[in-house]
Amino acid sequence: METNYPRQSYLDWLRILAIVGVLFFHAAMPFVPEEVWHLKNKETSNLLLEFNFWLSRFRMPLLFFISGTVTFFMMKNRTGGAFVLLRLRRLFIPLLFGMLVIVPPQVYLERLTQGFKGNFFDFYPSIFNFEPYPKGNFSWHHLWFIAYLFVYDVLLVPLFVWLKQKRGKAFLQRVSLLAKGKRIYWLMLPGVIVFSSMVLKYDQTNDLFHDYCFFLYWLCFLLGGYFCIASPALMDSLERNRRFSLTLAFLAIVLLNYFRWNSMELQTLIPDYQTNWRTYIYLAIYPLNAWFWVFAAIGYGKRYLNKFHPAINYINQAVYPFYILHQTIIVIIVYYVVQTSDTIVMKYLFTVLVTFAVSMLLFHLFIKEFVLTRFLFGMKPKAAKKEPAETLDKKLIIPEKLTPSAPLV
Repeated sequence: METNYPRQSYLDWLRILAIVGVLFFHAAMPFVPEEVWHLKNKETSNLLLEFNFWLSRFRMPLLFFISGTVTFFMMKNRTGGAFVLLRLRRLFIPLLFGMLVIVPPQVYLERLTQGFKGNFFDFYPSIFNFEPYPKGNFSWHHLWFIAYLFVYDVLLVPLFVWLKQKRGKAFLQRVSLLAKGKRIYWLMLPGVIVFSSMVLKYDQTNDLFHDYCFFLYWLCFLLGGYFCIASPALMDSLERNRRFSLTLAFLAIVLLNYFRWNSMELQTLIPDYQTNWRTYIYLAIYPLNAWFWVFAAIGYGKRYLNKFHPAINYINQAVYPFYILHQTIIVIIVYYVVQTSDTIVMKYLFTVLVTFAVSMLLFHLFIKEFVLTRFLFGMKPKAAKKEPAETLDKKLIIPEKLTPSAPLV
């Protein structure tokens, strides 16, 4: 099995594109009908609803898949204990900071629309009642992704450690047999089974403790990403089969929309859906569609985006703080935007552009350069600046006579 893992620039670009997709998705939520969200515009757009429906098929599966690849690289040269400490710093600390500082303004503005009277400082102590949202004001809102990722990584440490050992490597060698032909699509099976068998009984909650179906469903994508990057032949297979994956993804979304647009939902298609075996075939279309889009994105990304650009270092630093900040900024902007009489298009574009600009400015001016904010937003410690070559040369000049006190560096 290949053991040399050069930098996978396409994964960097795909993660960046996925986070940008999250920005477009959340900025559209106030303007789409049917969907419950923290703040809503009076007028809504069915076209934005369709855009969000398509994006929601694969945005989180893709992020979890890529997170699985990141986990592999983090574990590669670390012990299990060192990995847990790293995830505490990179995931748990930002999550705790976000729940205490970043998320409360979102809840406060929502409560204002529900009749709360008072300023933010009147509201803020209520989060320390630790009563979960929506009944209470304590929440992780969009940071649920970080909470799930932290729990996954901590729970799976024994598996990750085992996969680095002799038997684990032999197991990965057997998994790499899925790279032949179209066998790669068998990797979808656990996620399809989990979703189809559980989703009717357990709806998505994002609260971790009662999210029985989706907790296991998202986990399948994380493990899929881990196995694919640990067995490079699987990534090569995704690249070879990228056109086939995109074709199936396109056909699956067309089929789903055909059902939706013609009011052919599960209850109308299968009146006795709770006991009919055909229900599981219908439900399987949803996870299959997600996997097809993820496989297509990875395959095309590996083919066309595996190119390093100097800007990627800066963007990679920004993408995590950007994710933590973006929804709070959206909610603040939307609180005022929905009170205007402009068109939905103008409101949406304004929300996207201003959110992007403000998030990047906050990162550049107040996060990137400071030790404390880098720590709170889960960034790596700032690298020490390299000294000019001339200075280093002077320091390395060896004196003609070494005295006992002379440093031997």
